[in-house]
Formats: sequence, structure tokens, C-alpha cells
Amino acid sequence: MKLKKLILIIVGCLSVGLGALGSVLPLLPTFPFLLLATICFTRSSERLQIWFMGTKLYKDNLESYVKGEGMTLKTKLRIMGMSTFFMAISFFALYKVPIGQAIVALIWIALAFYFTFGIKTMKIDGAID
Repeated sequence: MKLKKLILIIVGCLSVGLGALGSVLPLLPTFPFLLLATICFTRSSERLQIWFMGTKLYKDNLESYVKGEGMTLKTKLRIMGMSTFFMAISFFALYKVPIGQAIVALIWIALAFYFTFGIKTMKIDGAID
């Protein structure tokens, strides 16, 4: 049990670091890493969870989504843009594997559908469209 907790803390800390880098580097996604950090800290350390939820990084990028309030259109477009970019690389890299391309395309369609219809879109002031 302690090993699992230690692994979750290490993965959580690495995720915070990668999420922080993603907030300044355009090709590195922020949201998935911060979401992973939230999950890891929630399952491993209440103190780290409280600390992380108090950071500006969490509040600016993840708080509204975790609370079920949704995401701003800008955040949704940024995540979808990065996902599309990396999935396009995968799609073209699999040019000799049509089933692989089909799987990547289906995952992209599911992701686009989820971000369009499954996540509420917030206006900047916190109101929901």
C-alpha cells in the first residue's frame, strides 16, 4: 500500500511539472497532466491535494472543470487543437496500417464529440452557454 501511494505521489509531482511546462510551451498539453496530478494526489495524499488545489496553475486550468462548471471555449479549443495535432501525426505515421488509422480517427471523433457536447462551455465571467 505504501508503494502504491509513493508511486502516485511521484506521478502526481511529475504531472504537475509537465503541466507547468505545458502552460508555457505550446506543444505540451497542460490539461491532461494537471488532471492526472489531481487524480494522483486525491488517491495518495490529502495534504498534496489541498496544496495543489490552492495553486494558480490548478485554479486557472482545471478548477471549473473539476467542479462540473465546464471549460472556457479557449481552453476547449486549445486542448482540441493539441489533440488534433498529435493525432494527425499518429494518423499519418500509420499510413501502412489502415486499421490503426481507423482507430485513431474514431478516437478523434469521440474526443471531438465529447468536447463539443459532453463538456459545458463557460463564458469568461463564469456563465455557461
